[in-house]
Amino acid sequence: MDLAVFFAVLAAALMHASWNAVVRVGLDRFNSILLLSMTQSALALALLPFVPVPAAASWPWAAAAALLHTGYKLFLIRAYQHGDLSQIYPLARGAAPPIVAVGGVILLGEHLPPTGWAAVALIAGGVALMAARGGSGTTRLSGQALGYALATAGFVAGYTLVDGQGARLAGSATAFAMWMFVGDGLVMLAYAMVTRGPKAPLAVASSWRTGLPAGALSLGSYWIALWAFTRAPVALVAALRETSVLFAMLIGVLVLKERAGRWRWLAALGIGAGVMAMRL
Repeated sequence: MDLAVFFAVLAAALMHASWNAVVRVGLDRFNSILLLSMTQSALALALLPFVPVPAAASWPWAAAAALLHTGYKLFLIRAYQHGDLSQIYPLARGAAPPIVAVGGVILLGEHLPPTGWAAVALIAGGVALMAARGGSGTTRLSGQALGYALATAGFVAGYTLVDGQGARLAGSATAFAMWMFVGDGLVMLAYAMVTRGPKAPLAVASSWRTGLPAGALSLGSYWIALWAFTRAPVALVAALRETSVLFAMLIGVLVLKERAGRWRWLAALGIGAGVMAMRL
């Protein structure tokens, strides 16, 4: 992986961790994610006049990506209903890179070197360890929580592979990103209005001051990832982006003054080793 791409994806991971910290606005899980989707979509819509129309070959991929992103959000919400965020989120994210790595070989013809497979395994293992032992140690995941978390990981892997191929076909990763985010927001908004009534957007409107910076960070983070997909193997970009879990832990320890036990530091060491393996 090129050094510029490497550091850009690390910056994207930090942005991803930051918006997760910013978006704590007192809304329920569904409305928090709806707020994020709406602000992302609004920002992308504002940028559309300044980007080209993606190549027609990428349109089906953008539509599929919008649906997969929505599926990811809905399954993540269901997983949160059955388990703790500190365990569900790292598990859902950490299980995705190995799926992407295998899918990249089968669907995209991307074969990783041994160091690439080692990097994916170390980062995914570190994230999974953080999920398993990152909380108080007294809460065990139920079968339902585990099932929803792994299904969520499947959606993450799915949209990662689809986005990677779509960005490459679009001719412009920026154009693909903006059009995909507009579609993603519209799908999520339509789902909210069908399931929660036409006034569903009003429930989150008062939190726009928090939603705007969170949406900007989230959009920027994934925008960088889409650009990186066009310049490096999708599996390596996906794995490196999951270091956001490490950044989230460091934000918790250094900024929010949370405690981190030895298992979380061991997990962080594994993630760090994976990052270093990616540069070998």
